[in-house]
Amino acid sequence: MKILIKLCVAILALTAIIPMSSCTKQLEEKPFTFLSPVNFYKNGDDAKAAINGVYNELYTYDLFLQPYWNLTLLDEDHVSGADWFLGNAGAGNPQSYWGVGRPWAGCYTIISRANVVLENVSSITNMDTTVRSRILGEAHFLRGWAYFQLVQMYGAVPIRLKSLSADPNANVPRSPVKDVFDVVVNDFKIAETMLLLKSDLKAGDVGRVNRGVAKGFLAKTYLTMASGSLPGVIIKVRGGTDNNYYPHTKSIVAGYESFNSAALFALARDKAQEVISSNEYSLIPDWKDIWSIANRNKTEHMWELQSLNGSDFVNDLHSYFSARSLFGIGAIWMSNNLYQNFEDADTRVLDGVTHRYQANWGTYYYFPSWKSSTYGGTAPDGSNYNNDGAGDNKAYITKFSSVSNPTLGSSDAYYPLLRFSEVLLIYAEAENEVNGGSIEAYNKLNMVRARAHASAAPPSMGKDDFRNYLLEERGREFALENSIRHFDLLRWGIYLSVMNKIGVGQNNIVKTRANRNLLLPIPQEEMNANKAITENNPGW
Repeated sequence: MKILIKLCVAILALTAIIPMSSCTKQLEEKPFTFLSPVNFYKNGDDAKAAINGVYNELYTYDLFLQPYWNLTLLDEDHVSGADWFLGNAGAGNPQSYWGVGRPWAGCYTIISRANVVLENVSSITNMDTTVRSRILGEAHFLRGWAYFQLVQMYGAVPIRLKSLSADPNANVPRSPVKDVFDVVVNDFKIAETMLLLKSDLKAGDVGRVNRGVAKGFLAKTYLTMASGSLPGVIIKVRGGTDNNYYPHTKSIVAGYESFNSAALFALARDKAQEVISSNEYSLIPDWKDIWSIANRNKTEHMWELQSLNGSDFVNDLHSYFSARSLFGIGAIWMSNNLYQNFEDADTRVLDGVTHRYQANWGTYYYFPSWKSSTYGGTAPDGSNYNNDGAGDNKAYITKFSSVSNPTLGSSDAYYPLLRFSEVLLIYAEAENEVNGGSIEAYNKLNMVRARAHASAAPPSMGKDDFRNYLLEERGREFALENSIRHFDLLRWGIYLSVMNKIGVGQNNIVKTRANRNLLLPIPQEEMNANKAITENNPGW
């Protein structure tokens, strides 16, 4: 990880020679020095520096330093938080958020840089051929990953498979959703053939993608397409204002109409099985250990966004999500509805939620108030806990709390981009759609539950009940993690119904949504620069 971080630091000085996006014109490439691809791409070190420039965009305020997860993770039913932070994107008003256009810019920067790598690294002869192939595989994967994010967030988007130096036309129209997914699938397929196994000595530094990650994201892509196109089912979701189960009629996601849902579920299952059968990954036995510093990049963490304390590669996840925070207490927490969706013995809330904490102004609190007999009494300093009742029922997660220095506003929390538990649940979901409630689907689901010390899933569920249960299980396993819940609601076509059933949620956070919230607005800067885009997404 340190090697990759050091290379990323070095690439900050080198990215000036790699075409990249500007803040005002997302797709405009500008040369900042006299160096050009012709005199830069000469050897293996140049190739490694270039691919690190692609990864480097993940660490910016275009993507994971805040805007990506602010616009997606905060926009779902299981999250609550401070109104000063969730009052924009978290309340259905992304246009009021300062970073509303940043994910578009970030994804197209990744695409632009990946295109340059693909156009130039293949011609380098002065380097290890296996490493060269791997780097090209990384470029294909990262470009596919960027288009996967774009099509989920914006729907139809322009497809650019050449750098602007190779194709200077800035005016490219939006391609249909199906065509964008074709690019995603093709890039992931190429990547899985060119990338190496995690265990291969030439697979690259930790933090890089490998063959298993490409297969995992290909399975995830197939699952997204399959669920989005499945017609005519009723999905029961626990929620609303009273946290009961409510039926929601699924709608087909716009642009997914032509997909063969049954075939795609089978492809998702089979690709997930390839990851499982590789024996390269496994669940970390104790749930709380997933998040420890010692277990970063270990068996379950297929792909993590790296951080390094004391460098430029830090983030604010600890401050926003942890109980004790730079703000006094954190700004984001798990909703009480979700908390009550866990069994008492489930370590994902026993260890995954902070039950007693001290704000940085010194006051002690406990959670939840309805278990005051468990958490009441005196605090460690002998004073009383100071809960004022419902207002202090804030279930802060612990996923991002293991950092080198928790007193810092920005720290070295790692951000999981793909865990092996997600591959297991992808398999379970897809297998259920192919062979409703099969033993194989149950086995993968119960592996995840058993690790959390939760009871086995109810036996003999049919396809519909298993689907409902699996969706709830994904909500438990990936609570406030990598925007998974947000995209689950969208791909199943129940986002609007689930959110509007809540109306106004915990801490008076508005959950009411309109049709326009199904997609983010295309940034006005892009509309101004790309004359082939003549209208924005519906409602924007």
